Amino acid sequence: MDQRLESLQHRLGHRFAQPSLLTRALTHRSFGADHNERLEFLGDAVLNLAVSSLLFDRFAGSDEGDLTRVRAHLVREDSLHRAGLQLGLPEVLRLSESEMRASGAQRPSTLADAVEAIIGATFLDGGFEAAHGVVQRLFGELITGTEVGNWSKDPKTELQEWLQGRRLPVPAYRIKSTRGQAHAQTFEVECAVAALGLIETGEGRSRRNAEQEAARRMLDTLKASDQPGGPLRS
Repeated sequence: MDQRLESLQHRLGHRFAQPSLLTRALTHRSFGADHNERLEFLGDAVLNLAVSSLLFDRFAGSDEGDLTRVRAHLVREDSLHRAGLQLGLPEVLRLSESEMRASGAQRPSTLADAVEAIIGATFLDGGFEAAHGVVQRLFGELITGTEVGNWSKDPKTELQEWLQGRRLPVPAYRIKSTRGQAHAQTFEVECAVAALGLIETGEGRSRRNAEQEAARRMLDTLKASDQPGGPLRS
């Protein structure tokens, strides 16, 4: 494990003065009481600030809305999951035996949470400059190689703007059901546009993902209905 942690610190570009912080960042709650959830909370805030700083410099001519949209894509679970794989986190995470048997070390949400926890741990160990450096190493190439126009709005944002543009109330979301074990749940979420009497559902491994899928389906319904001859045009 020591050699693997040495390699991880090399990939991060930060050597911990307090190695216990890194160990805690890699500890899932299933492993023990000294787990990484508080560091994850801190790392989420540090990550958003660091990415905001990088985007502010990269896209000098872009407005707040564009920057917010790009940031949302960069800090979402998929991007963090890829960063976790890039860092080799499945080999160093500390999980209970049952979590290991359930392939918890490969689970996207677990890896995403660990990346945020590592960023939080780096901030406590070396301050914002050190954490910013880690974020830049993880996301800098992606930020440099992209353009604002490449990042479309997420379905929830697009749906809200579609409704507001027609002076309709924003949609309401509620969890319809959950299935599976606590560590591997599937959420079913309902998206309702009461003013039009429409309801669509979506599923996902997190509530956020399920809401996005429900919003996407609602958008498809609304756009089809908004065509000439559709019910919204009648």
